Amino acid sequence: MATTIPPAAHPSGNRILRWLTFSLFFLFALTSESVGVIIPAVIAEFKIGMTVAGMFHYATMAGIALGGVVLGSVIDRLGAKQGILIGLAAFGVSCALFAVTHRFQAFVLLLFLGGLSIGLFKTAALAMIGNVAGTPREHTQTMNMAEGFFGIGAIVGPAIVALLLGAGYSWKWLYVIAAVICFLVASMTLLVRFPARAAQPVAQPTDHAAGSVRAMIALLRDPAVLGFAGAAILYVGVETAIYVWMPTLLTAHAGNWPLLSAYALSAFFILRAAGRFVGAWLMGVLAWEQVLMVSTGAILLCFAGALFSPGHLAVFLLPLSGLFMSVVYPTINSKALSCFPASQHGSVAGIILFFTCLSAVVSPLAMGIMGDVSGDPLTGFALAGAFAVALCAAAVANAIWKPVRMRLAHG
Repeated sequence: MATTIPPAAHPSGNRILRWLTFSLFFLFALTSESVGVIIPAVIAEFKIGMTVAGMFHYATMAGIALGGVVLGSVIDRLGAKQGILIGLAAFGVSCALFAVTHRFQAFVLLLFLGGLSIGLFKTAALAMIGNVAGTPREHTQTMNMAEGFFGIGAIVGPAIVALLLGAGYSWKWLYVIAAVICFLVASMTLLVRFPARAAQPVAQPTDHAAGSVRAMIALLRDPAVLGFAGAAILYVGVETAIYVWMPTLLTAHAGNWPLLSAYALSAFFILRAAGRFVGAWLMGVLAWEQVLMVSTGAILLCFAGALFSPGHLAVFLLPLSGLFMSVVYPTINSKALSCFPASQHGSVAGIILFFTCLSAVVSPLAMGIMGDVSGDPLTGFALAGAFAVALCAAAVANAIWKPVRMRLAHG
């Protein structure tokens, strides 16, 4: 008889599901965080400008946003396992097709389809974490660990691209490598026995669709969802300023540290990854409200120092902010889900993911426009500084009034 991995009800099954989640986050970051290294090669290959080449970033983010908000309720109906398998299969195929594709428009289409797939399997993974975590604190610790593996993928992906280009190979092979990893993870998923799902009443497809729309509208009116979505928007606005525009800023304001400027983005990703593992431990020591307040306050100090001190300090302060950013987003995500029963985790995760990706597109675009108008990328960073102020203020207010304390106790 075929052997299957223990069910999630068993402790060893829980551990396996957590490692599955970590591998999904690693896979997601492997490609999405490598775009900044790929875009210069794309510009040279297709003889296009930066605005057009930026479609490599925006197509993926748009696909993830649409996949999260539209397909989140699908996870609640089909279950996390089916959502992960469908998402992985679609993502693997879209990545594999890079090997035989040569037109820029086709690459953009594949990136959008890949984004839809990521939106599906990441939303399912977020919902699955809620099913295997025994307590809200355990949920937050698991989220921080998952984001730690995302950070590792953000380091490994660009390194692979750099090695490929240095050896004379095309950047496209990163996606082929991702496809191989994707199908390996899908094979592992097939063997895992997920937690049993509560029986759902039989309904017609039209009833499902109408019910999904009503449920989504109801969640969008929920103060807890709106509050956490707003926090995600602010956080992503701060983070994207670093990994999209920091290299441009440091080119103009590197001062006497041009070598450090060249490696500043790598330092940011390394510190962010390290900080997420530290954050998983820190959440076991302090209340989550305190952790968010301290972390966002430290981020604000880093941005204030970069904006108002002599320009060369940005080389040190902006990468350092990654250490404090690391814990913020996974905490926002986990607490948002913990405010709701497991049956709604897919929908809530999809909404948060949608607003995350929306900010990932709009925020750096607004910063770029401000920098172009003024002729100085530091002007765009002023907008990111405003986001940091608002995020810190929200964290302080949350620590004082604890508006979701009762929701977390009964979610």
